[in-house]
Amino acid sequence: MTTRRIVDLLRNGQPDETVTIQGWVRTKREQKEFCFVEINDGSSMVGLQAILNPTLPDYAEVVKKLSTGASVTIAGVLAASPGKGQRIELKAETVTVYGEADPETYPLQKKRHSFEFLREIAHLRSRTNTIGAVFRVRNACANAVHQFFQERGFLWVHTPIISANDCEGAGELFTVTTLDLKNVPKTKEQEIDYSQDFFGRRAFLTVSGQLEAEIMAMAFTNVYTFGPTFRAENSNTSRHLAEFWMIEPEMAFCDLDGNMDLAEAFLKHIFKSVLEQCPEDMEFFNQRIDDSVLATADNIINSSFERITYTKAIELLEKADRKFEYPVSWGLDLQSEHERYLAEELFKKPLIVTDYPAAIKAFYMRLNDDGKTVRAMDILVPKIGEIVGGSQREERLDALERRIQTMGVPQEDLWWYLDLRRFGTVPHAGFGLGFERVIQFMTGMTNIRDVIPFPRAPLSADFRASSVRAGFANDLDFRQSSLG
Repeated sequence: MTTRRIVDLLRNGQPDETVTIQGWVRTKREQKEFCFVEINDGSSMVGLQAILNPTLPDYAEVVKKLSTGASVTIAGVLAASPGKGQRIELKAETVTVYGEADPETYPLQKKRHSFEFLREIAHLRSRTNTIGAVFRVRNACANAVHQFFQERGFLWVHTPIISANDCEGAGELFTVTTLDLKNVPKTKEQEIDYSQDFFGRRAFLTVSGQLEAEIMAMAFTNVYTFGPTFRAENSNTSRHLAEFWMIEPEMAFCDLDGNMDLAEAFLKHIFKSVLEQCPEDMEFFNQRIDDSVLATADNIINSSFERITYTKAIELLEKADRKFEYPVSWGLDLQSEHERYLAEELFKKPLIVTDYPAAIKAFYMRLNDDGKTVRAMDILVPKIGEIVGGSQREERLDALERRIQTMGVPQEDLWWYLDLRRFGTVPHAGFGLGFERVIQFMTGMTNIRDVIPFPRAPLSADFRASSVRAGFANDLDFRQSSLG
């Protein structure tokens, strides 16, 4: 007999159908004549109630094994449910228990657990309502990402995870090495001799696939990356991860306006798709995590994004009737508090800020005619601040060489990047979106470690994150999640 997913039965199952389900016990209620068991297989927020009666083979022994967390297969017949809040239930005819879960030691017995506690048991936390809903939304969002680009003829490219380039020049990279750390070879200057390493030079885990995506765009016109990136930033905050996923489209024959149009359409598409695919999960977040989740999604989908220059943004911030923690001045980068003020309080919707000072942006961004600003753009949204960053790339060889020299980037490491400007250069543009950040924005979850299955952060590289507890002692994201 074919096993049915519970989400399918809840939506489409009909009384008198004979079905088989598999999953894990959420709750058990024993009565004199029956035992009620809720089974969840991860396909939906709500589980399916199964009714066991004493005529089942080995009834007493089976019921004894059915504690929260136990894994089972149950076959039976669907019936209309007389209970409130449920359309159907399953009258069990056979029950097979695969794995028991000792009630004395299984850590998810309580109805409520703090997110901090759940981070310490990352191998089990996905069985809870909140984290389960997060990952269903994450899955739907990933599917929407591919759908959006594939329908527009973009080629999905896999850029290197191991790289010799620091795309942003941040210097916060993980070194990849096979050198013997107990006997590191040194040069005459007593520096590490990476010529004896596996790649013959120093190599890193990538912080971005953008530069390699530009290579592919010069052959395929429109491409995108969607993969893991890494940042060795020693920040124990609710906004930072050492390993995270990035979406980075790159478009040849595209300018900043086209870049902004695509980014806006992209955000609208993924929000709309998630609302359609995960309505129960999004409603849960709206009720239990952040009561503005659905309104935020509606604002993204149905608002035309405001577009202003960085210079105009600075003028508006300087006129603001409030005091900011960080100074506001032309030439300084916008801080999160500035970005959120613009998006949340002033415009009350997403906006795109363009034409930032060249001195605070990367070398590859196209220089404007004023010689002071570049064709950069950031999308700012309420509650998060910057969610998308991008630019029109510098396609002029002479201008790019000057920018590289001005910013002190080693030109010999980018010979291939300069070649793209020598042979068939075209105007091109692209942007980057942190996948975990958009999941946070969608769900209202306040800690980025709760929207990725296995968070990697300082002092946390396994399934127990207790070493970072002190970093979150007063975080608002210690709100309770629920299993019930």
